[in-house]
Amino acid sequence: MTLKYTYKNVLVDLGSRSYNINIGYNLLANASDFIKPLLPRPKTVVVTDTYLYKNHYLGLKENLDQNNIDHDLIVLEQGERTKSWQNLEYLVEEFLTKKIERNDLVIGLGGGVIGDLTGFAAAITRRGIPFIQIPTTLLAQVDSSVGGKTSINSQQGKNLVGAFYQPRLVLSDLSVLETLSSRDFMAGYGEVLKYGLLGDKGFFEWLESNAKSIKKRDRKAMINIVNRSCKIKSKIVTQDEREKGQRALLNLGHTFGHALETATGYSDKLLHGEAVAIGCKLAFELSYKLGVCSEEDVLRVSKHMTDMGMLNPLVKLKGNLPSINDLIDIMHQDKKSQEGVLNFVLVGGIGQAFLAGNLEMNMVQEVLAENLS
Repeated sequence: MTLKYTYKNVLVDLGSRSYNINIGYNLLANASDFIKPLLPRPKTVVVTDTYLYKNHYLGLKENLDQNNIDHDLIVLEQGERTKSWQNLEYLVEEFLTKKIERNDLVIGLGGGVIGDLTGFAAAITRRGIPFIQIPTTLLAQVDSSVGGKTSINSQQGKNLVGAFYQPRLVLSDLSVLETLSSRDFMAGYGEVLKYGLLGDKGFFEWLESNAKSIKKRDRKAMINIVNRSCKIKSKIVTQDEREKGQRALLNLGHTFGHALETATGYSDKLLHGEAVAIGCKLAFELSYKLGVCSEEDVLRVSKHMTDMGMLNPLVKLKGNLPSINDLIDIMHQDKKSQEGVLNFVLVGGIGQAFLAGNLEMNMVQEVLAENLS
């Protein structure tokens, strides 16, 4: 059965490497309409995880089969720990074993973990094979699938090994979000909130006003938050693809957040989006302590996060982390560090993010201690 669909389109304008982000409902069941024109021959490899294999892969498989697109399947374990050296090697060897050629496409069907890992494996196999992202979480649809950052984690920190490698297409089917757990959904909302906080106060105000509709996953609300988030990120990526300047602002909350993820072993104790949300809260509080952000904005952000139920993971972390000094040491592995100086994304208020270095680390320690001790 073919399901009707409509979609919105966001262009990531990078010249010859430009691509579309297509956003709508029932797109997975019609994926071949978008994929087939990009295939040099009717053959591909789908990479997914155990959860997606059980819940959404069959819909994609049926559509590919109906359109005579031959495909192999690779299923990986679910979870952040999958972004490892071992799985990167496994994926590359599988691509080669399945005789994927340099112009063939591979497809990443999954959340940020599958997208990051598939993209990185594609970037280094045969010196680069094209890939498509079909993001299946809110976090992946608004953030990790857009902009070409691909990576795995190291023991030294999160996303420290990777490449900038743009997809050929991003296909965001919002239908799959309806099956997400509440926790996974709210983790993705952490990245949505980030966009309003870093550079679009009007978007943050819309999020405040539509909190109830968002929590209900109202279809009009979902299309708006994914579409608007992608437009914000796309604009920044087209201006600074390789994070030499403005794109670093997209890391609001990430310096704190990545340190917390590393400290919890990339486990389900703390999901990435949860860490980003906590990191945004800490960035606002640090900005207030430094005298660049008003207390009113700090309290306003905290209230919205409380209304959305986003601060529960922070409560659970208290007393379950290494020392504050150990967290600071982890932060110094952050990718924004330059010449030994740890850079932070701070805010002058809601929608006013900026990059700052040479901070007094005792202020950072105070913020961490107040929230985590």
